[in-house]
Amino acid sequence: MPADLPALDLSASSIDLTRRLCDIESVSGNETPLADAIEAALGGFDHLEIHRDGDTIVASTNLGRAQRAIIAGHIDTVPVNDNLPTHFEEYNGEEHLWGRGTVDMKAGVAVQLKLAAELTDPIVDVTWMWYDGEEVSSDKNGLGRLARNRPELFAGDFAILGEPSNAGVEGGCNGTLRVEVRAYGTRAHSARSWVGVNAIHAIAPVLDTLAAYEAREVEVDGLVYREGLNAVGITGGVAGNVIPDEVMVHVNYRFAPSRSGAEAVAHLEELFSGFEVTVVDLAEGARPGLDAPIALDFLAAVGGEAKPKYGWTDVARFSALGVPAVNYGPGDPIKAHADDERVATAQITACETGLRNWLSGPGAR
Repeated sequence: MPADLPALDLSASSIDLTRRLCDIESVSGNETPLADAIEAALGGFDHLEIHRDGDTIVASTNLGRAQRAIIAGHIDTVPVNDNLPTHFEEYNGEEHLWGRGTVDMKAGVAVQLKLAAELTDPIVDVTWMWYDGEEVSSDKNGLGRLARNRPELFAGDFAILGEPSNAGVEGGCNGTLRVEVRAYGTRAHSARSWVGVNAIHAIAPVLDTLAAYEAREVEVDGLVYREGLNAVGITGGVAGNVIPDEVMVHVNYRFAPSRSGAEAVAHLEELFSGFEVTVVDLAEGARPGLDAPIALDFLAAVGGEAKPKYGWTDVARFSALGVPAVNYGPGDPIKAHADDERVATAQITACETGLRNWLSGPGAR
């Protein structure tokens, strides 16, 4: 291993490994040093077959098991803001590891790396995936790139994504849709406003619709997903003495996985009938993925009650490929991307114990 390559000790505790992973800065676009370190750390384990695609590392067991699970996590983070290096702090009587990436989602990656190295005889074959480019635009997502380049690696019966879920199981995810809603008018001097048509005034029915909208709560396979429809931006105006001829409201719709992306678009087009509606981003949701026997075994092993995932995550990529998927990782999602990002170390240990119990079989519980 080159002297300047960061070293990862996979025999360390998952808490210490989390700290080491976080202190190797890997803001999106700068994942190569961490990907190199992960590849090097896994290279000495005979039970793992290693693949690399860009800065995505895959490690697979091939034990001839009847079923295969895919367990994945992203290695990139949002930009650092005076929150590295990491340190330990106490909050509300609990030890926390503070710093960028602790929640989103290097604690989950640390648990996965440790178990990938230690579990040589899991009850299912496992394809472990650690990928780049999750925190940026979809076209740079390493999981999406891997699915295009190596689709055979996505053969599996169940997938687990280590996104922060407070060490509980969150099934599926809402879909997300962003549209631009426009109204038009006619420019005029504001001293003679009656000559023009004010586009900002014309958009008022759209704002009224958004303010009055009652978001649905939708039960999907036993989990209740809460939707949301909100204006997230508005632009318009030319100058302080000009009647504006165009205005745009940027709208985000989080929709339950019972509704397809096409149905979500149709819903907004109906709501904003009479206005120009342009789709700028659309990601399908994912159903909970907890009805298959392998998923039920996992849920029983980790304990607790499954909850819905309100935000969009890459479980939707697995779902689109026909692999039911859930979110399971340490950390409070509210602290993801926060300047005071921090994870309770007890949650790191809990997730390690839960995954270890499941992958080791009933005799280990």
